[in-house]
Amino acid sequence: MTQVSDRLASLSPSATLAMSQKSNELKAQGIDVINLSVGEPDFNTPDYIKKAAKQAIDDNFSRYSPVPGYPALRNAIVAKLKKENDLEYTANQISCANGAKQSVCNTIMVLVNPGDEVIIPAPFWVSYPEMVKLAEGKPVIVTAGIEQDFKITPAQLEAAITPKTKALILCSPSNPTGSVYSAEELSGLANVLKKYPNIIVIADEIYEHINYIGKHNSIASVEGMKDRTVIVNGVSKAYAMTGWRIGFIAGPEWIVKAVNKLQGQYTSGPCSVSQKAAEAAYTGTQKPVEEMRKAFERRRDLIVKQAKEVPGFEVNNPEGAFYLFPKCSYYFGKTDGTHTINDSDDLAMYLLEVAHVACVGGTSFGAPDCIRMSYATSDENITEAIKRIKKALAALK
Repeated sequence: MTQVSDRLASLSPSATLAMSQKSNELKAQGIDVINLSVGEPDFNTPDYIKKAAKQAIDDNFSRYSPVPGYPALRNAIVAKLKKENDLEYTANQISCANGAKQSVCNTIMVLVNPGDEVIIPAPFWVSYPEMVKLAEGKPVIVTAGIEQDFKITPAQLEAAITPKTKALILCSPSNPTGSVYSAEELSGLANVLKKYPNIIVIADEIYEHINYIGKHNSIASVEGMKDRTVIVNGVSKAYAMTGWRIGFIAGPEWIVKAVNKLQGQYTSGPCSVSQKAAEAAYTGTQKPVEEMRKAFERRRDLIVKQAKEVPGFEVNNPEGAFYLFPKCSYYFGKTDGTHTINDSDDLAMYLLEVAHVACVGGTSFGAPDCIRMSYATSDENITEAIKRIKKALAALK
Protein backbone atom coordinates (compact mmCIF):
# COMPACT_ATOMS: atom_id res chain seq x y z
CA MET A 1 0.00 0.00 0.00
CA THR A 2 1.59 3.29 -1.14
CA GLN A 3 -1.18 5.86 -0.87
CA VAL A 4 -0.33 8.94 1.22
CA SER A 5 -2.93 11.07 2.98
CA ASP A 6 -4.98 13.63 1.08
CA ARG A 7 -3.41 16.24 3.38
CA LEU A 8 0.08 15.48 2.08
CA ALA A 9 -1.03 15.06 -1.51
CA SER A 10 -2.38 18.62 -1.49
CA LEU A 11 1.02 20.12 -0.63
CA SER A 12 3.65 21.29 -3.08
CA PRO A 13 7.34 20.56 -2.45
CA SER A 14 9.53 23.49 -1.41
CA ALA A 15 10.93 25.10 -4.56
CA THR A 16 13.79 26.76 -2.68
CA LEU A 17 14.96 23.49 -1.15
CA ALA A 18 14.55 21.69 -4.47
CA MET A 19 16.76 24.17 -6.36
CA SER A 20 19.38 24.06 -3.62
CA GLN A 21 19.42 20.27 -3.89
CA LYS A 22 19.85 20.38 -7.68
CA SER A 23 22.69 22.85 -7.23
CA ASN A 24 24.41 20.53 -4.76
CA GLU A 25 23.98 17.58 -7.13
CA LEU A 26 25.79 19.46 -9.90
CA LYS A 27 28.53 20.49 -7.48
CA ALA A 28 28.96 16.83 -6.52
CA GLN A 29 29.63 16.14 -10.21
CA GLY A 30 32.49 18.62 -10.11
CA ILE A 31 30.63 21.49 -11.79
CA ASP A 32 31.42 24.98 -10.51
CA VAL A 33 27.97 26.21 -9.51
CA ILE A 34 27.40 29.61 -7.90
CA ASN A 35 24.45 29.16 -5.58
CA LEU A 36 22.17 32.18 -5.35
CA SER A 37 19.22 30.03 -4.25
CA VAL A 38 19.94 29.67 -0.54
CA GLY A 39 18.01 31.61 2.08
CA GLU A 40 20.63 31.73 4.77
CA PRO A 41 23.59 33.94 5.72
CA ASP A 42 26.98 32.74 4.53
CA PHE A 43 28.60 33.86 7.79
CA ASN A 44 29.47 31.63 10.74
CA THR A 45 27.64 31.85 14.05
CA PRO A 46 29.48 34.39 16.26
CA ASP A 47 32.00 32.88 18.67
CA TYR A 48 30.32 34.12 21.85
CA ILE A 49 27.17 32.23 20.89
CA LYS A 50 29.08 29.04 20.15
CA LYS A 51 30.87 29.41 23.48
CA ALA A 52 27.52 29.58 25.28
CA ALA A 53 26.41 26.38 23.55
CA LYS A 54 29.58 24.58 24.60
CA GLN A 55 29.07 25.77 28.15
CA ALA A 56 25.49 24.52 28.06
CA ILE A 57 26.72 21.06 27.15
CA ASP A 58 29.21 21.12 30.02
CA ASP A 59 26.44 22.34 32.33
CA ASN A 60 24.30 19.36 31.32
CA PHE A 61 21.51 21.17 29.54
CA SER A 62 20.65 17.84 27.98
CA ARG A 63 17.13 17.15 29.15
CA TYR A 64 13.67 18.12 27.99
CA SER A 65 12.97 21.81 28.26
CA PRO A 66 9.56 23.34 28.98
CA VAL A 67 7.38 23.22 25.86
CA PRO A 68 7.53 27.01 25.24
CA GLY A 69 11.25 27.16 26.00
CA TYR A 70 13.35 27.94 29.06
CA PRO A 71 12.16 30.93 31.11
CA ALA A 72 15.62 32.50 30.75
CA LEU A 73 15.33 32.52 26.95
CA ARG A 74 11.76 33.80 26.97
CA ASN A 75 12.75 36.59 29.37
CA ALA A 76 15.69 37.47 27.09
CA ILE A 77 13.21 37.76 24.21
CA VAL A 78 10.93 39.95 26.35
CA ALA A 79 13.89 42.24 27.05
CA LYS A 80 14.82 42.33 23.35
CA LEU A 81 11.27 43.28 22.35
CA LYS A 82 11.23 46.08 24.91
CA LYS A 83 14.69 47.44 24.08
CA GLU A 84 14.60 47.17 20.29
CA ASN A 85 10.89 47.44 19.50
CA ASP A 86 9.46 49.29 22.50
CA LEU A 87 6.87 46.52 22.90
CA GLU A 88 5.80 45.20 26.30
CA TYR A 89 5.37 41.45 26.67
CA THR A 90 5.62 38.91 29.47
CA ALA A 91 7.31 35.52 29.31
CA ASN A 92 3.84 33.93 29.16
CA GLN A 93 3.33 35.69 25.85
CA ILE A 94 6.39 34.05 24.28
CA SER A 95 6.60 30.54 22.84
CA CYS A 96 9.80 29.19 21.31
CA ALA A 97 9.85 26.58 18.57
CA ASN A 98 12.14 24.70 16.22
CA GLY A 99 12.73 27.70 13.99
CA ALA A 100 10.50 30.56 12.86
CA LYS A 101 9.09 28.21 10.21
CA GLN A 102 7.47 26.07 12.91
CA SER A 103 6.38 29.23 14.72
CA VAL A 104 4.44 30.37 11.63
CA CYS A 105 2.93 26.93 11.12
CA ASN A 106 1.99 26.59 14.80
CA THR A 107 0.14 29.89 14.67
CA ILE A 108 -1.75 29.01 11.51
CA MET A 109 -2.68 25.58 12.87
CA VAL A 110 -4.19 26.98 16.09
CA LEU A 111 -6.12 29.78 14.37
CA VAL A 112 -7.43 28.40 11.08
CA ASN A 113 -10.49 26.18 10.75
CA PRO A 114 -11.51 24.38 7.55
CA GLY A 115 -12.76 26.97 5.09
CA ASP A 116 -11.24 29.97 6.87
CA GLU A 117 -9.48 32.43 4.59
CA VAL A 118 -5.96 33.73 5.14
CA ILE A 119 -4.80 36.74 3.14
CA ILE A 120 -1.28 36.32 1.78
CA PRO A 121 0.36 39.18 -0.15
CA ALA A 122 2.26 37.99 -3.21
CA PRO A 123 5.13 37.62 -3.76
CA PHE A 124 5.16 35.38 -0.68
CA TRP A 125 7.45 32.91 1.01
CA VAL A 126 6.76 29.54 -0.58
CA SER A 127 5.55 27.83 2.62
CA TYR A 128 2.76 30.25 3.62
CA PRO A 129 0.03 28.94 1.28
CA GLU A 130 1.05 25.34 1.93
CA MET A 131 0.75 25.82 5.69
CA VAL A 132 -2.72 27.33 5.25
CA LYS A 133 -3.73 24.36 3.09
CA LEU A 134 -2.35 22.02 5.75
CA ALA A 135 -4.76 23.65 8.20
CA GLU A 136 -7.55 23.15 5.62
CA GLY A 137 -7.84 26.88 5.18
CA LYS A 138 -8.01 28.84 1.93
CA PRO A 139 -5.08 31.05 0.88
CA VAL A 140 -6.33 34.35 -0.55
CA ILE A 141 -3.54 35.77 -2.67
CA VAL A 142 -3.24 39.55 -3.12
CA THR A 143 -0.67 40.42 -5.77
CA ALA A 144 1.68 43.41 -5.64
CA GLY A 145 3.98 43.78 -8.62
CA ILE A 146 7.38 45.39 -8.97
CA GLU A 147 5.73 48.69 -10.00
CA GLN A 148 4.48 49.03 -6.40
CA ASP A 149 7.70 47.68 -4.91
CA PHE A 150 5.96 44.35 -4.19
CA LYS A 151 3.89 45.86 -1.34
CA ILE A 152 0.11 45.69 -1.13
CA THR A 153 -1.99 48.81 -0.59
CA PRO A 154 -4.73 49.34 2.00
CA ALA A 155 -7.30 49.29 -0.83
CA GLN A 156 -6.06 45.89 -2.00
CA LEU A 157 -6.21 44.54 1.54
CA GLU A 158 -9.75 45.76 2.11
CA ALA A 159 -10.93 44.30 -1.21
CA ALA A 160 -9.64 40.87 -0.16
CA ILE A 161 -11.42 40.76 3.21
CA THR A 162 -14.59 38.68 3.51
CA PRO A 163 -16.60 37.36 6.47
CA LYS A 164 -14.42 34.23 6.28
CA THR A 165 -11.10 36.08 6.69
CA LYS A 166 -9.27 34.79 9.76
CA ALA A 167 -5.75 36.15 9.34
CA LEU A 168 -3.28 38.20 7.32
CA ILE A 169 0.31 37.02 6.91
CA LEU A 170 2.66 39.98 6.56
CA CYS A 171 6.38 39.49 5.97
CA SER A 172 8.59 42.59 6.33
CA PRO A 173 11.43 42.68 5.42
CA SER A 174 10.19 40.30 2.75
CA ASN A 175 11.31 36.94 1.52
CA PRO A 176 11.48 36.79 -1.52
CA THR A 177 11.56 40.48 -2.52
CA GLY A 178 13.50 42.29 0.20
CA SER A 179 10.75 44.93 0.31
CA VAL A 180 10.15 46.67 3.64
CA TYR A 181 6.89 48.26 4.77
CA SER A 182 7.42 51.73 6.21
CA ALA A 183 5.74 52.85 9.43
CA GLU A 184 3.29 54.87 7.34
CA GLU A 185 2.44 51.92 5.10
CA LEU A 186 1.87 49.67 8.11
CA SER A 187 -0.37 52.31 9.64
CA GLY A 188 -2.40 52.38 6.44
CA LEU A 189 -2.92 48.62 6.52
CA ALA A 190 -3.75 48.79 10.23
CA ASN A 191 -6.44 51.40 9.59
CA VAL A 192 -8.19 48.89 7.36
CA LEU A 193 -7.77 46.04 9.83
CA LYS A 194 -9.23 48.09 12.67
CA LYS A 195 -12.59 47.86 10.89
CA TYR A 196 -12.38 44.06 11.19
CA PRO A 197 -11.40 43.29 14.80
CA ASN A 198 -11.51 39.50 14.42
CA ILE A 199 -8.67 39.34 11.90
CA ILE A 200 -5.30 38.29 13.37
CA VAL A 201 -2.04 39.51 11.83
CA ILE A 202 0.82 37.02 11.63
CA ALA A 203 3.83 39.33 11.31
CA ASP A 204 6.86 37.40 10.07
CA GLU A 205 9.79 39.60 11.10
CA ILE A 206 12.62 37.07 10.82
CA TYR A 207 14.65 39.51 8.67
CA GLU A 208 14.16 42.36 11.15
CA HIS A 209 17.85 43.11 11.62
CA ILE A 210 18.75 42.90 7.94
CA ASN A 211 17.29 46.20 6.80
CA TYR A 212 18.81 49.23 5.13
CA ILE A 213 16.37 51.94 6.22
CA GLY A 214 17.75 52.47 9.72
CA LYS A 215 14.98 51.04 11.86
CA HIS A 216 12.62 48.07 11.80
CA ASN A 217 8.90 48.80 11.92
CA SER A 218 6.39 46.30 13.30
CA ILE A 219 2.65 46.46 12.74
CA ALA A 220 2.35 45.46 16.43
CA SER A 221 3.64 48.95 17.25
CA VAL A 222 0.66 50.60 15.58
CA GLU A 223 -1.91 51.71 18.15
CA GLY A 224 -4.59 49.08 18.64
CA MET A 225 -2.73 46.28 16.83
CA LYS A 226 -0.53 44.61 19.46
CA ASP A 227 -3.34 42.52 20.98
CA ARG A 228 -4.24 41.04 17.61
CA THR A 229 -0.75 40.57 16.18
CA VAL A 230 1.48 37.51 16.46
CA ILE A 231 5.10 38.47 15.89
CA VAL A 232 7.24 35.68 14.47
CA ASN A 233 10.99 36.02 14.78
CA GLY A 234 14.11 34.05 15.68
CA VAL A 235 17.88 33.88 15.58
CA SER A 236 18.47 32.25 12.20
CA LYS A 237 19.05 35.27 9.94
CA ALA A 238 20.36 38.01 12.25
CA TYR A 239 22.85 35.78 14.07
CA ALA A 240 23.68 33.31 11.26
CA MET A 241 22.08 30.48 13.25
CA THR A 242 19.90 28.77 10.64
CA GLY A 243 20.86 25.27 11.72
CA TRP A 244 20.30 25.92 15.42
CA ARG A 245 16.52 25.96 14.81
CA ILE A 246 15.22 28.51 17.31
CA GLY A 247 12.26 30.73 16.49
CA PHE A 248 9.56 32.29 18.61
CA ILE A 249 6.19 33.94 18.63
CA ALA A 250 5.19 36.92 20.74
CA GLY A 251 1.50 37.57 20.94
CA PRO A 252 -1.78 37.44 22.85
CA GLU A 253 -1.59 34.96 25.70
CA TRP A 254 -4.62 32.99 24.45
CA ILE A 255 -2.83 32.27 21.17
CA VAL A 256 0.45 31.45 22.91
CA LYS A 257 -1.34 28.98 25.22
CA ALA A 258 -2.93 27.32 22.20
CA VAL A 259 0.44 27.05 20.46
CA ASN A 260 1.97 25.50 23.59
CA LYS A 261 -0.84 22.94 23.69
CA LEU A 262 -0.30 22.04 20.04
CA GLN A 263 3.49 21.95 20.26
CA GLY A 264 3.31 19.83 23.40
CA GLN A 265 1.69 17.09 21.39
CA TYR A 266 4.01 16.91 18.42
CA THR A 267 7.51 18.29 19.05
CA SER A 268 7.66 19.56 22.66
CA GLY A 269 10.29 22.17 23.48
CA PRO A 270 13.12 23.02 21.06
CA CYS A 271 16.72 21.85 21.47
CA SER A 272 18.04 22.66 24.95
CA VAL A 273 21.56 23.57 23.83
CA SER A 274 20.26 25.74 21.00
CA GLN A 275 18.09 27.63 23.47
CA LYS A 276 21.11 28.54 25.59
CA ALA A 277 22.91 29.67 22.44
CA ALA A 278 19.91 31.81 21.47
CA GLU A 279 19.78 33.31 24.95
CA ALA A 280 23.41 34.36 24.54
CA ALA A 281 22.59 35.82 21.12
CA TYR A 282 19.92 38.08 22.59
CA THR A 283 21.78 39.08 25.74
CA GLY A 284 25.31 39.41 24.35
CA THR A 285 26.98 41.95 22.10
CA GLN A 286 25.06 42.91 18.97
CA LYS A 287 28.19 44.03 17.12
CA PRO A 288 28.33 40.97 14.82
CA VAL A 289 24.71 41.58 13.81
CA GLU A 290 25.56 45.07 12.59
CA GLU A 291 28.73 43.86 10.86
CA MET A 292 26.74 41.27 8.91
CA ARG A 293 24.03 43.83 8.09
CA LYS A 294 26.64 46.20 6.67
CA ALA A 295 28.07 43.40 4.54
CA PHE A 296 24.62 42.56 3.19
CA GLU A 297 23.98 46.21 2.40
CA ARG A 298 27.22 46.44 0.44
CA ARG A 299 26.29 43.30 -1.47
CA ARG A 300 22.80 44.67 -2.10
CA ASP A 301 24.28 47.76 -3.69
CA LEU A 302 26.61 45.60 -5.79
CA ILE A 303 24.01 43.16 -7.12
CA VAL A 304 21.43 45.89 -7.83
CA LYS A 305 23.99 47.89 -9.84
CA GLN A 306 25.10 44.87 -11.84
CA ALA A 307 21.62 43.36 -12.33
CA LYS A 308 20.38 46.66 -13.77
CA GLU A 309 22.98 46.17 -16.50
CA VAL A 310 21.46 42.82 -17.53
CA PRO A 311 19.39 43.41 -20.69
CA GLY A 312 15.73 42.57 -20.16
CA PHE A 313 15.84 42.55 -16.35
CA GLU A 314 13.57 44.93 -14.44
CA VAL A 315 15.12 45.59 -11.03
CA ASN A 316 13.94 47.43 -7.91
CA ASN A 317 16.03 48.42 -4.88
CA PRO A 318 15.24 46.07 -1.97
CA GLU A 319 15.42 47.69 1.46
CA GLY A 320 15.98 44.55 3.54
CA ALA A 321 16.72 40.81 3.70
CA PHE A 322 19.28 39.47 1.21
CA TYR A 323 17.28 38.84 -1.94
CA LEU A 324 16.91 40.48 -5.33
CA PHE A 325 13.71 39.68 -7.24
CA PRO A 326 14.13 40.91 -10.81
CA LYS A 327 11.29 40.74 -13.30
CA CYS A 328 12.47 38.61 -16.24
CA SER A 329 9.39 38.13 -18.44
CA TYR A 330 11.30 39.77 -21.32
CA TYR A 331 12.83 36.35 -21.98
CA PHE A 332 9.60 34.35 -22.07
CA GLY A 333 9.12 32.73 -25.46
CA LYS A 334 12.81 32.98 -26.32
CA THR A 335 15.11 30.02 -27.06
CA ASP A 336 18.77 29.18 -27.59
CA GLY A 337 17.79 26.33 -29.95
CA THR A 338 17.85 23.76 -27.17
CA HIS A 339 16.07 25.40 -24.27
CA THR A 340 12.79 27.31 -24.60
CA ILE A 341 11.85 29.74 -21.83
CA ASN A 342 8.14 29.66 -21.04
CA ASP A 343 8.25 31.07 -17.52
CA SER A 344 10.60 32.04 -14.71
CA ASP A 345 10.97 28.43 -13.57
CA ASP A 346 12.28 27.53 -17.03
CA LEU A 347 14.62 30.51 -16.86
CA ALA A 348 15.97 29.45 -13.46
CA MET A 349 16.61 25.93 -14.75
CA TYR A 350 18.26 27.34 -17.89
CA LEU A 351 20.58 29.51 -15.80
CA LEU A 352 21.50 26.50 -13.66
CA GLU A 353 22.23 24.23 -16.61
CA VAL A 354 23.88 26.75 -18.93
CA ALA A 355 25.33 29.47 -16.68
CA HIS A 356 25.82 27.21 -13.65
CA VAL A 357 24.11 29.79 -11.45
CA ALA A 358 21.37 28.60 -9.11
CA CYS A 359 18.38 30.95 -8.69
CA VAL A 360 14.76 30.12 -7.87
CA GLY A 361 11.88 30.66 -10.27
CA GLY A 362 9.13 32.94 -9.02
CA THR A 363 6.10 30.70 -9.61
CA SER A 364 6.25 29.15 -6.13
CA PHE A 365 6.51 32.67 -4.67
CA GLY A 366 3.32 33.72 -6.42
CA ALA A 367 5.26 35.83 -8.95
CA PRO A 368 5.81 33.85 -12.17
CA ASP A 369 7.41 36.84 -13.94
CA CYS A 370 10.36 37.02 -11.51
CA ILE A 371 13.29 35.03 -10.20
CA ARG A 372 14.77 35.13 -6.71
CA MET A 373 18.49 35.69 -6.35
CA SER A 374 20.09 35.51 -2.91
CA TYR A 375 23.12 37.74 -2.37
CA ALA A 376 24.14 35.94 0.82
CA THR A 377 27.45 35.16 -0.82
CA SER A 378 30.74 36.88 -1.56
CA ASP A 379 31.19 39.97 -3.71
CA GLU A 380 33.28 37.86 -6.08
CA ASN A 381 30.52 35.29 -6.47
CA ILE A 382 27.95 38.00 -7.14
CA THR A 383 30.07 39.59 -9.86
CA GLU A 384 30.88 36.25 -11.49
CA ALA A 385 27.25 35.10 -11.30
CA ILE A 386 25.92 38.20 -13.05
CA LYS A 387 28.64 37.86 -15.70
CA ARG A 388 27.58 34.26 -16.38
CA ILE A 389 23.89 35.20 -16.40
CA LYS A 390 24.50 37.96 -18.97
CA LYS A 391 26.33 35.56 -21.25
CA ALA A 392 23.68 32.85 -21.00
CA LEU A 393 20.79 35.27 -21.57
CA ALA A 394 22.52 36.74 -24.64
CA ALA A 395 22.10 33.33 -26.34
CA LEU A 396 18.30 33.51 -26.06
CA LYS A 397 16.64 34.83 -29.22
